[in-house]
Amino acid sequence: QVQLVESGGGSVQAGGSLLLSCAASGYAFTEYCMAWFRQVPGKEREWVAIIDTTGPTTYAKSVKGRFALSKDKVKNVLYLSMQMNSLKPEDSAMYYCAATGWTFPSDTCRAPTISKFSFWGQGTQVTVSS
Repeated sequence: QVQLVESGGGSVQAGGSLLLSCAASGYAFTEYCMAWFRQVPGKEREWVAIIDTTGPTTYAKSVKGRFALSKDKVKNVLYLSMQMNSLKPEDSAMYYCAATGWTFPSDTCRAPTISKFSFWGQGTQVTVSS
């Protein structure tokens, strides 16, 4: 059974940094897209950063240059981390880790949308104060 568990959220002042982590257990797919999305109340969930099987990453314009993805695999757990620097109040949101399933549209990593991801974590809150 696939399980995604996020950690690392919290409260920070503008200009500060946070490291979010997502541990994907039971995830044995050899081809995938993994991503971070975020959502604030009353707004749609939006993608923030995405990484595919071979490692290339793509970032939303709003975070490019400030956020950085990395992944690692330890034993049977796939870890997706996102270093968030120079945080702004507008980065405040619930952040979700997402992963594709056995099959997914070929353009998922280039055009990520919520419906293309089969597995989601429970979310971790990030609050940036001015």
